[in-house]
Amino acid sequence: MTRIGRRRPRRSGPERRYCLPDPAAALTDELIAREIPEGCRVVDLGCGDGRLIEMLRRDRACDVIGVEVDEESVVEAVGRGVPTLKLDLDEGLPDLPDDGYDVAVLSQTLQQVRRPRQVLQELKRIAPRALVTVPNFGHWKIRWQVARGRTPVTSLLPYEWYDTPNLHVMTMRDFRELATSLGFKILKEIPILNGVAVERAWAANFRADSALYVLRRK
Repeated sequence: MTRIGRRRPRRSGPERRYCLPDPAAALTDELIAREIPEGCRVVDLGCGDGRLIEMLRRDRACDVIGVEVDEESVVEAVGRGVPTLKLDLDEGLPDLPDDGYDVAVLSQTLQQVRRPRQVLQELKRIAPRALVTVPNFGHWKIRWQVARGRTPVTSLLPYEWYDTPNLHVMTMRDFRELATSLGFKILKEIPILNGVAVERAWAANFRADSALYVLRRK
């Protein structure tokens, strides 16, 4: 069981990066790894320092590649021995071939890109299966802070309004509707509540901090 902490992470500078500090990172990695068969081809969009794909290659014998926009993170990933491309997701992924991978991973990244629809369409193009983790802006603590007239700050959304890298807000319901409209079938929705994955959670859109979606191209 992994519990979500409360400390506000520091940012080292104004540079843009896709892989932000995730207080539930260990749990998220475990959930993603469970959904990836051994030996398959995996691309991690917004791979950060390459922690997840290093584990997938080591423990599940996967053929992996990462994509990250932050140069420092790319250097760290390469230092782990995993191939990593420095690319901006908002500029498309022309270097990645159609159906070049079995699974595409997009974890805690969609809310930061300028064109979420385009990024999801690229996922659908490069892999028939996708694993997407998103923060849930429908959480009751966020609703409560908005009702009090404040911009929300929580453990999974730890930045002040003037310092946040998040460009878009979405609830679990919003993401379901977007994914369906783009031609994905939602195979699984796994809400994460207080650092614990709870499938079929009651009132998940109200209670979950984030959620993992297992998607398949229709």
